[in-house]
Amino acid sequence: MIVEVAEQDFDSKVVTSTNPSLVDFWAPWCGPCKMAEPVLEELSKQHTGKVDFYKVDVDQNPGLASKYGVMSIPTTILFRGGQEVGRQIGFGGKQKFVELLEKV
Repeated sequence: MIVEVAEQDFDSKVVTSTNPSLVDFWAPWCGPCKMAEPVLEELSKQHTGKVDFYKVDVDQNPGLASKYGVMSIPTTILFRGGQEVGRQIGFGGKQKFVELLEKV
């Protein structure tokens, strides 16, 4: 399951999480973001309890996009212990997300 996260709860859900967190920076109008969504949903089910999956709407949370240097979407960032450990820019298919998740 992918959970929507916003600026006010990002730190409590992502940064301080004991699990690694995969955060999808997206927007409702973004075509490639819509292509990535079912793939990320599938991966979230496969990694339940091991990796937490989140979505950040960049239109509603521009401060988070700016803070993490998100210049184009979709951008997916993998965090562990509050630190970025990997990043995927654009939709490169399921294999690219699998490779990103292998970093944790």
